[in-house]
Amino acid sequence: MYHNNQSPTSLKVGDKNCVDLLTHHVDITKLIDMRLFGTGTSCIPPEWRRMARVFAALGDEYRQRILLLFDKGERLNVGQIAAVSTLARSTVSHHLKILHEADVLCSEKIGKQVWFWINRNWLEETLGNVLDYVQQNC
Repeated sequence: MYHNNQSPTSLKVGDKNCVDLLTHHVDITKLIDMRLFGTGTSCIPPEWRRMARVFAALGDEYRQRILLLFDKGERLNVGQIAAVSTLARSTVSHHLKILHEADVLCSEKIGKQVWFWINRNWLEETLGNVLDYVQQNC
C-alpha cells in the first residue's frame, strides 16, 4: 500500500497514498508488531494502570447504573441501592466491590452498614488525564 517504504506519518493530505489510506482497510498488524505490546495490562504504561481499572469497572452497564444513582455528595449503602435495582443484594455488593477496588467509589463502615460515595477527585483526575492525552496526541 505504501510506496517507497512510506510510513503513514509521511503521507500528506491530497497524496494518492493518503486517499488510499482513508478509503481502504488497513491491517495495523502489518504496520506494528503487536507482540511488542504483550497481553493484558502489561502493554499499558504503569502510570495508566490505575486509570485502566476505572474504565474496566465502568465498562459494565449495571455498574454505570449504580453510579448514576448517586446524587452530588450523597452516600448510599448496599441495601438502598438493592432496593431500587433489579439486582439481588449479593450482586449489588459484588458490583460495589469492583467499583470500590477501582477507586470509583469510596466507602466507610459505620456500625454494621458500609456507606459508599463517588470518589469525585479521582474520577476528575482520571478523566482529565485521558482528555489531556487526547488533546496532546490525537
